[in-house]
Amino acid sequence: MKKRENLSACPGAVIERRIYSIRGHKVLLDLDIAELYGVETKVFTQAVKRNRNRFPDDFMFQLTREEYEILRSQIVTSSWGGRRYLPYAFTEQGVAMLSSILRSHRAIAVNIEIMRAFVKLREMVSTHKKLAAKLEELEQKYDEQFKVVFDVLHQLLDVPQKTHKRIGFVHDDS
Repeated sequence: MKKRENLSACPGAVIERRIYSIRGHKVLLDLDIAELYGVETKVFTQAVKRNRNRFPDDFMFQLTREEYEILRSQIVTSSWGGRRYLPYAFTEQGVAMLSSILRSHRAIAVNIEIMRAFVKLREMVSTHKKLAAKLEELEQKYDEQFKVVFDVLHQLLDVPQKTHKRIGFVHDDS
């Protein structure tokens, strides 16, 4: 079984590592949210199912078998035992909606940290896009004398493309 991280050490960083990119959405899985809230996954899922009308498909969706297998291979979990159903993925809006059905002090504190992690992730993506756009603007403005500099900057901005299908968020600790 995969050893889980200690929440008290650094909640923001712990949450950021649990955010995955699936179907074009940044999501947290039901088992991670349940652990963050300090409840069993089964109890958490039952509470969500009792309030299913609060979670449209753009707030929460269930992973397909293929998505789950890809994800499981990325996070190196056991291939036996445990789950009897495919996990649910919660988008940022779905996590926000959880605050209306889970009202313990811990759930409130964790929800705040989760929302901060999503905001930080959005800011990082936005900063990267703005930097790339500014580089493009400068490149068009100046002539060939800076071509070498721009080539190096493009290499630094480019993320190497993987040949296999990835669905997880990778946190850069550097």
